[in-house]
Amino acid sequence: MPSVEEELARRLAAGEEVVLATVIKLDGEPPSQPGAKLLMAGEAAIAGTLGCSEFDSAALADSAAIATGGSPQMRTYRHDLGSIEVYLEPYAASPTLVVFAATPVARALLRWAPQVGFRTVHVERLAPFPAEVGGDLYVVHTNHDAEDLVQALETVLPLNPRFIGLVGSRRHTGHHLEALRAKGVPEAVIGRIQSPVGLDLGARTPEEIALSILAGLVAIRRGGQAGWKSRNG
Repeated sequence: MPSVEEELARRLAAGEEVVLATVIKLDGEPPSQPGAKLLMAGEAAIAGTLGCSEFDSAALADSAAIATGGSPQMRTYRHDLGSIEVYLEPYAASPTLVVFAATPVARALLRWAPQVGFRTVHVERLAPFPAEVGGDLYVVHTNHDAEDLVQALETVLPLNPRFIGLVGSRRHTGHHLEALRAKGVPEAVIGRIQSPVGLDLGARTPEEIALSILAGLVAIRRGGQAGWKSRNG
């Protein structure tokens, strides 16, 4: 069986939301020990134990509120033999960055995005589209010459991504947007597609372009103010 730490790492890598409970203090002689851990998701225990079913059930009852609140909390759980103080720490689900196409920009994005908190999904060819994509979703298509670019956008638009970007100037991507209009995609949806994509850093190399894109995604995720490249570029 994997340890609590190993299971926590696996769940975070999969972009899941979990709560980790850790015993930090005992009072009396409860059936527990300092450092005991319980990993939870929703109303389910995943791995570990705080020492007995009563403590585990109490932590599970608090886990949903802890996850919703987004901040660590202290709780005291009591037993006939004594009590324990528990530190409950929420881990928010990682946002997912879907990177389309096999390009130098895509490779740089896939290499760096996990370091700033994004779970990455690489889609070189559209079919089959990964079933695990969803939640807090960001999408960047890195090849404006891809024959299936419009089809790729049609696939992800119903998932309501928080961000959609196309690498390339409007001179290179405008006809793709016109194709979406011809297919009946609402103007409000098309207006959310950022092209060109990336903050205005004067980027030229694939790595610089990837950096400008990731900087913009971090700004969106954290609510920062950032200057995107002009859509007339």
